[in-house]
Formats: sequence, C-alpha cells, structure tokens
Amino acid sequence: MSELRWHPFLEQWVITATHRQDRTFLPPKDYCPLCPTQPGGFPTEVPKDHYDIVVFENKFPSLRRNPSEPSVLPTSISLVEPAYGCCEVVLYSPEHGGTLATMPLNRIGNLIRVWQDRYEELGAHSKIKYVFIFENKGEAVGVTLHHPHGQIYAFSYIPPTVEKELGAAKRYYEQHQNCLFCATLAEEYQDGRRIVFEGERFVAFIPFFARYPYEVYLAPKKHLASMAEFTAEDRRDLALV
Repeated sequence: MSELRWHPFLEQWVITATHRQDRTFLPPKDYCPLCPTQPGGFPTEVPKDHYDIVVFENKFPSLRRNPSEPSVLPTSISLVEPAYGCCEVVLYSPEHGGTLATMPLNRIGNLIRVWQDRYEELGAHSKIKYVFIFENKGEAVGVTLHHPHGQIYAFSYIPPTVEKELGAAKRYYEQHQNCLFCATLAEEYQDGRRIVFEGERFVAFIPFFARYPYEVYLAPKKHLASMAEFTAEDRRDLALV
C-alpha cells in the first residue's frame, strides 16, 4: 500500500510505500528479473529471449494509475491522499552488464526517443503535473538490481525542488525578460572554464553554483521548453554528449 502524506513543517507531500520493502534485492545474474527469459530458464519480467529496449510498469510502484484509498487516516495537521501517478521501469539493454555510458550511441539515441515518447504520453494525462526520468546509481541510494535500467515517475504534483526552480525562473524572467536557464548557459560560455563537453546542440558544464563535486548540467544550446520539442538531430547530439 502507498499514500501521500502531507509534511506540515516542509509543506510538501511525502510518498509512503511500505510494500516496496518486498522488492527483489541484488539477485545473481541467472535470476535477474530484468534479463530476457531464456528457454527453460528463470521466468523474468520480459517473456522473450531477446529485446532492444523495454518499458513496463513497476511491480512495486510508489504511485499507481488506480490507487487504493489510504490505509491510514489523516491527523489534525497532516492530510492523506491516494498516491496517484505512474512508475515505469526502462530496460536499456538485454545485456546484464555494462552501463549507459558504455553503450553505443545508436542505443542511447533510441533510449532518448523512448524517454521522449513516455514523457509525452504520461504528461498528456490531465492529472499528471510532472514527469521525472532518472537512474539510481549504487546501493546507498536504493539500487536493488544491477541490470542497466532507469525509472520514470509521473507525479500528480510538482516536486518541491522543481517548483522552487520554476518559481525562480519566473521571477528572473519578470525582472530581466530573459530565460534564467539560457542566461546561466551564456555566463558559463563567457567564463569557459567549467565547460566539460560541447556538441553541436547540447553542452555539458559544471555550474558556477554547483553544490556537489562532479555535479554536471546537460543543456540544449537553443531555448527548449521540454524534451517534447527534441528533434531527431537533438536526440543524436544529446546521445553523444
């Protein structure tokens, strides 16, 4: 069961999903649920002996398209809501080893096209306010399967950090009539010291205000509102970067 619980101090929603404690934890390769199902072998989440890229709904989702009513009652200061949304798993490759960084460019380009497709489809639902595409790295942040994969969460609300960023961008535009993200990129180009890699359409850089070592931003050179606007050329160049 899962539900949204309101945090009165931070004024934001917290997802509580106790059933996720039952997830498969770091199985050996022969019992990996994300590998293709081999004839006579362990049945996995993919009932075929080969695939390119696969997307399916998480078996242990924090958010659901048809969520149950919360199993707990609200308190006098904390609201409780059904955990509406969607959690999808994206399998990058049928190969158990490797990482996104070691994959050929055409596979990464195809993966970006899959991300774009899921972003558009999930974001088209009226109750979905934000689509988050991500990959966890390392057991410390909750990785339970080594097979190369990522996740997509579709939220019924805008996560607080994103909401704060959008608010800052709106205020900057009102004051300067310019996009905050474009202005940041322009300053990084002017300085030049923190540019990590530059393609024809995208650039990787460490922002002047980086909070962590090796924090890298990927940004389009031209103003784009979202990845829904990516062209085939954009996807190819982003794969390279």
